[in-house]
Amino acid sequence: MPDRATYRLLPHPANPDGGSAAIEVAVSRSAAGLSLTYRIAGTPAALRLPAPGTTGPADELWRHTCCEAFITGDGGYHEFNFSPAGSWAVYRFTAIRQRDPAYQPPAAPAIRSTTDADGLTLTAEIPAALLPAGTPRTLGLTAVIEHADGALAYWALRHDAPRPDFHRPATFLIPLDSA
Repeated sequence: MPDRATYRLLPHPANPDGGSAAIEVAVSRSAAGLSLTYRIAGTPAALRLPAPGTTGPADELWRHTCCEAFITGDGGYHEFNFSPAGSWAVYRFTAIRQRDPAYQPPAAPAIRSTTDADGLTLTAEIPAALLPAGTPRTLGLTAVIEHADGALAYWALRHDAPRPDFHRPATFLIPLDSA
């Protein structure tokens, strides 16, 4: 992956698009870590966003509008969830959907989000201390978008199953360790 690149997410064909016209993610890497900027284009009134002010670690963020990333390494992968409200979650998995219950994140991501007439922008700064070790590492980018009526839409770089499943290694498409 170059030091900065932009990727477009696709809605899962089995789900509505969540009122979003497009989702792009700008990815930047540096010695400090990884920066992900999700741009969700669409009518903000069509989205249900969590109330601002709830910051810090939280579980089940994927039940509402949430931007996500999956990074392989450490013999498994890490899942990152970022809420527009400022809440976040970081999990380590030793195999597909086999969460390491002892894992405690050694740092916290920083999250900023803004809405405007054209949609939502969420930036998540992932410190290097949170990135899994080892190579090769690959990145998967995803988002769950909640409609104003509560229906969920699932967006990813690639979908390879009849139902949305962000934990599938075949969807982690971006090599992080290439020159």
